[in-house]
Amino acid sequence: MRAGVRLAFDVGKVRVGVARCDADAILAVPLTTLHRDRYGADLEEAADLVCDLDAVEVIVGLPRSMSGGSSRSTQDARRWAGELAGLIAPVPVRLVDERLSTVTAHRELHESGRREKSFRSVVDQAAAVVILEQALATERSTHAPAGEAAAPTQRGRQ
Repeated sequence: MRAGVRLAFDVGKVRVGVARCDADAILAVPLTTLHRDRYGADLEEAADLVCDLDAVEVIVGLPRSMSGGSSRSTQDARRWAGELAGLIAPVPVRLVDERLSTVTAHRELHESGRREKSFRSVVDQAAAVVILEQALATERSTHAPAGEAAAPTQRGRQ
């Protein structure tokens, strides 16, 4: 297992949940929620987090349909990941299948005793934790980084 802090992002239309792991890549914890901004402030905040935490890798959840197909959300996550990769190069950005991450996050929040009303503020962070835990588990079992590399792009270009 490669050492180093990794950040995970659960990209939604309104919010982006953020999680991080420790330098030994053992424990994933919620970090914050960014608010999407059509001017890219969320991307700048994400890039600042990568720099501030000296992250060695970024994981972005790739929402797919249950059949594995793409949607507008899939395209949006790919675009967001590419733009972030362009901002933080040479730090790699990887796209990891996130099917059921939000469902798992909701279930875990229910099981922890949280009420549905209080979910909105933390569900995106919890989903980012699920995505990061999945990526770390994949790397532990395969000895290779999870997912696919995101190609760096400039904002507004693909």
